[in-house]
Amino acid sequence: MAREIKFSLIYRDMWQSSGKYMPRKDQLVRVAEPIVEMGCFQRCETNGGGFEQINLLYGENPNHSVRAWTQAFRKAGIQTHMLERGLNGIRMSPVPKDVRKLMFKLKKIQGTDIARSFDGLNNPQNLALSFQYAKEGGMIPQGALSITHSPLHTVDYYVDLADKFIELGAEEICLKDMAGIGRPVSIGRITKGIRERHPDIILTYHGHSTPGFSIVSALEAARNGIDFIDVGMEPLSWGTGHPDLLTVHAMLKDAGFSIPDINMDAYMEARSLTQEFIDDFLGYFINPRNRFMNSLLIGPGLPGGMMGSLMADLENNLKSLNKWLTKRDKPTLTQDDLLLKLFKEVEYVWPKLGYPPLVTPFSQYVKNVSLMNVLQMEKGKERFSMIDENTWGMILGKSGQLLGEVDPEIVQMAKDQDREFFTGNPQDLYPDELDLYRQKMDEKGWDYGPDEEELFEYAMHPQQYEEFRSGKAKEKFLKTLEEKKAAKTAQAGAPAAKPEVLKVELDGEVFNVKISWDSDNQKNEPGEAAQLASKPSASNGHYETIASPLEGTFYLTRESGERGIKIGDKVKEGDTVAYIESMKVMNAIVAEKSGTVAEILVNNGDEVEEDDVIIKLK
Repeated sequence: MAREIKFSLIYRDMWQSSGKYMPRKDQLVRVAEPIVEMGCFQRCETNGGGFEQINLLYGENPNHSVRAWTQAFRKAGIQTHMLERGLNGIRMSPVPKDVRKLMFKLKKIQGTDIARSFDGLNNPQNLALSFQYAKEGGMIPQGALSITHSPLHTVDYYVDLADKFIELGAEEICLKDMAGIGRPVSIGRITKGIRERHPDIILTYHGHSTPGFSIVSALEAARNGIDFIDVGMEPLSWGTGHPDLLTVHAMLKDAGFSIPDINMDAYMEARSLTQEFIDDFLGYFINPRNRFMNSLLIGPGLPGGMMGSLMADLENNLKSLNKWLTKRDKPTLTQDDLLLKLFKEVEYVWPKLGYPPLVTPFSQYVKNVSLMNVLQMEKGKERFSMIDENTWGMILGKSGQLLGEVDPEIVQMAKDQDREFFTGNPQDLYPDELDLYRQKMDEKGWDYGPDEEELFEYAMHPQQYEEFRSGKAKEKFLKTLEEKKAAKTAQAGAPAAKPEVLKVELDGEVFNVKISWDSDNQKNEPGEAAQLASKPSASNGHYETIASPLEGTFYLTRESGERGIKIGDKVKEGDTVAYIESMKVMNAIVAEKSGTVAEILVNNGDEVEEDDVIIKLK
C-alpha cells in the first residue's frame, strides 16, 4: 500500500513571506470556507509569528481575528497551528514566563491546536517551557529544527537535536527550512535519522522556495518518512514563499504516494479571494521582487519570512542613503547595488556573530548589523560602528548560547563598552510581568478581555498595543497606505498628491512648513503660501544636537516602564539618550558629547528620518 502524505496550508506565512501585512478579520473569515472545501488539507497555519503584531500595526484586534478565523477549520476537523518563538513568544524580544504560559492557554481557547515552537539559536533550554506550557494549555507541542547550512549545522547535529526536543516533551518535530537553503539530500538524511530513532513521531517538512531547493527537499523528505508537507498556493507561492500545492501534489502522486484529491473549484475560489485581498490594500506592501526566486540567497541564506519585509526596509534605507550621498555630491546607488552589497556583507558578518541560525529574530539581527555596516561604510565609517541592542543581547548570551564563537574584535568591543557576557538561563533575566500590566490596565480603565486576552496582548506587545488602543496605529497605517497609493498613481503618470507640510532646515534649525494650495493648483504668494507650523523653542545660545542615525520610530525608552530623559537632565558622552525602532529592532542613540538636555524635538512614537535633529544639549 502506498504511504500517505498529508498537506498543511501555510496561509499566515504565505503573507508574511511576501510582504508586511495580513488580511483583515473579515477577509480571513471569507477565505476559510473555500480552503476547507478544497478537501486536501488536514492542517492550516492560522496565526503566530508576526500575525498579532501586524494586526495591531494596522489597527485591528488580533484576538478577535484569531477567534473568528479558526472557527471554520475547527468545525471541519482541520487542525490549526501557530508559530511561536520560544523565549521570544510571538514577538522579537524575550518574554516573561507568566506571559508565555498565558499565551498557550489563550491560543488553545481561541481555536489553535498545535504550537510549532522554535528557538532562533536551536537551544533546547529555551524551548523546555514552550513544550510544557503548550501541553498544559491543551495544545500539541511541536518542536521545530531551524535548518541552516554551515560547517557546524550537520545532519548528525539536527538528528541529535530532535532527540533533545522529544526528551523535553515535543510530541512532533518540524524541519523548519526557513530560508530554503537546506540541501535536499541532507533534508532526506535528517528525516531518515529522526524516523529511525522515533518510528511513531509525526514529522513535518516546511521549506521556503527562495533559492530553489525546497521542491526537491520535499520529495527527499517524503521518501525518507515525512508525514506532513507545508505548502503555499497561488498567488502567493514560490518566490520568498513556499512550493505550490499543485506542484507538490503532482510530484508526490507521480512518485506513488497516497495523497488527497483537490477540489479545484474551491481552489480557484480561494485563489481569487487571495488576489482580491492583494488588490484591496495588501499589494501595496508586497515588493514585486519577492515574487521571484533568487539563487544568490544560497550564500547569505536569508529566510523567506524576513525577505518579505526586507525589500520594504531597503526602499527606505536606499532613499535615506541616496539623500545623504546627493548632499555630498557622491554617486547614488540602485536597489540592486544595495541588495548585493548586503548579501555579501551577511556572508562576512554571520560567522563573526557565532553562526546563529538565520531565522527570526536572529536572521534580522545578522541582516541589520550587515545593513548598518554597509550604510556606515558608504559614509566612510567603520564596520560594527552601530550594533543594535537586540543584537548585543544575542552576542552577550542573553538569548542563550551561540553554537559558534563570537569574533574576538566584537568581544573586545563588548568589553570596551562595559557589557557583560551571560551564561545562565536566559529566562531568569525576564521576571514575571502580568501583575504590572494588570496595574497599568486598571489605571487606564481598560478591561482584561475574555480569558484575559487583552491583558495578554498588552503584555506581549506593549508599545504596539498602546498605539492600537489610542487609534494612533490606525492613523499611521492609513497615512502610509495613502502615500503608497499616491506613489503608485504618480508612477502611472497621474498627478501626484501635493504635500501639506515640508521640513525645512535653516542655519541648523529645523522648521515644519505648512503649504497652502489655491483652487487653481497654483502656489499662493510667498507671504501667504507658507507659515511656520512649529519652531524649536530653544533658539538662542549654543547647542549640541543629537540627530537620528537612521529612519524609524522614536522612543525615549526600550520598555514602557522605564524612565526616559527629560529637559534639565545631565547626560555624559556615551550615555544612551533614546532609541530608534527600525527594521524590528531597537537601536540605541548615544550622546557624542556631555551636556544638559535643553529640548526634545520629537514625541514618543513619532516617525523620524535619518539626520533629523531629535535632541538638543546645552
